[in-house]
Amino acid sequence: MDRVIIVGGGLAGVRAAEALRSKGHEGGLTLVAAEPHRPYDRPPLSKAVLAGDRDDTTIDTGWSASGGDLLLGERATALRLDAPGAGGTVATTAGDLPFDGLVIATGAVPVTLPGEGRQHVLRTIEDARDLRERLVPGARIVIVGAGWIGAEVATAAARRGCSVIVAEAADTPLANAIGPEVGALTAPWYAEAGVELRTGVKVAAVDGGGLALAGGGRIDADEVVVGVGVRPDLGWLEGSGLLIERGVVTDASFRTFTASGGGTPDEGPGTVRPDVVAVGDCAAWWSRRYGRRLLVEHWDAALNAPEVAAATLLGQDATYDTAPYFWSEQFGRMVQYAGNHAGSERLVRRGDPAGPRWAVAWITGDRLDAVLTVDRPRDLVQARRVIAAGTPIDPVLLADPEVPVRQAVRP
Repeated sequence: MDRVIIVGGGLAGVRAAEALRSKGHEGGLTLVAAEPHRPYDRPPLSKAVLAGDRDDTTIDTGWSASGGDLLLGERATALRLDAPGAGGTVATTAGDLPFDGLVIATGAVPVTLPGEGRQHVLRTIEDARDLRERLVPGARIVIVGAGWIGAEVATAAARRGCSVIVAEAADTPLANAIGPEVGALTAPWYAEAGVELRTGVKVAAVDGGGLALAGGGRIDADEVVVGVGVRPDLGWLEGSGLLIERGVVTDASFRTFTASGGGTPDEGPGTVRPDVVAVGDCAAWWSRRYGRRLLVEHWDAALNAPEVAAATLLGQDATYDTAPYFWSEQFGRMVQYAGNHAGSERLVRRGDPAGPRWAVAWITGDRLDAVLTVDRPRDLVQARRVIAAGTPIDPVLLADPEVPVRQAVRP
């Protein structure tokens, strides 16, 4: 494999480059990054950057020592594939780039709302810096979406003295991420921080003065921030023949598939492409642990999954089956989640949600599927180990916040 192209200059792309070199790839290596900046970290954008504590989140990658080419401010525009295993060509704004191996790591783009009014999203360093300048005392800030990003932006805006309203279409915050029952436990945090939370609010459009609501009515605002989710950035793959269903379909090793031919029903109903891998926010990868395809748009997967993708591209045996993990800092609390609770049988509360430190766990039988903790980092660390090992647990002991999670494991 003489020439490897990585499309995407975020964390997943740069980690793939590091992993390729560390695993012995000595050939050509080119990273195509749509943004004009050297690769940087995104989680601090909604935290330290908005708060004014940091202005730069550049990742120290040691790229110059890699001997690779870094094409900043250039976009991939199309993908042409040769026969399976024979590579192809990435068309870019800098010209055509032939490859023997390709890493697709183009991430995701924020969903926006209809309307001609100005709406802010939070995805790039420019987004964060621009929004920060508008978070001034007394500014009327309306945030659409009470998810992870919406809560973090509300936290920063309230601390900077803004008048903040959060408009959420569901009946509770975080309904899609952790379900309405658990999401409702976070609703009191908004009022405590001086933020007005309006649930069941559906937006028709963003106009020049704020939000026009479905069915009539409006919310006036100086600035509107939209945090209603992201979609994989895959427009450049149209016509490539790769199988795409929400994200780029991959197997457990991040190998992609063309949309016709053999393959297996679970991992990909197409012809496998061992020379093309996809990783990060744009990859819909097969999880053997959960028996389903996962699209995980979080930092932890972008950090760790590229090790497997790089090994796969170099012909090494590797699979990724880590339980998803993510965290959020909101309203003075550290909220962490690990696992996947889709299909879980029941919920176990661990501590009083009215108190400062509590957790909930999702279980099926005596299997711990997922956990969410609020300022209980030890619970999170121990629960991740239990989830990874698949060790049976005692639900009664797990419900006792005084019992360490590891001691709830059945002998």
